[in-house]
Amino acid sequence: MRFLANENWPGDAVLALRAAGHDVAWIRTDAPGSRDEAVLVRAITEQRILLTFDTDFGELAWRTPLPTGCGIILFRMPMASAQTVGNVLAAIVSGRTDWPGHFSVVEPHRIRMRVMPRVA
Repeated sequence: MRFLANENWPGDAVLALRAAGHDVAWIRTDAPGSRDEAVLVRAITEQRILLTFDTDFGELAWRTPLPTGCGIILFRMPMASAQTVGNVLAAIVSGRTDWPGHFSVVEPHRIRMRVMPRVA
């Protein structure tokens, strides 16, 4: 799958997803300091699923219709230790294939998914 890791996404998780065969771009290395709107535009333009811990994307998600190949995964969970964070996050993301087209919230014991508004 194609992902765009927000600037706040851990580097170990980016590496773990890449090692699992996913195409992952990372704002921290590609465009640090980007505004949230610019990050979302990049996800749309490149047809990527945004990975973030930033709750501001919840509001942006409902104001910006996304193409079907895009989605947003908001993580609202405590972080694992530095040694395991990459594998934990990569396992959650790699464990499903229905992320596109959804705004998803990952919490410690559940994942909530809502269909995103679509581009007309």
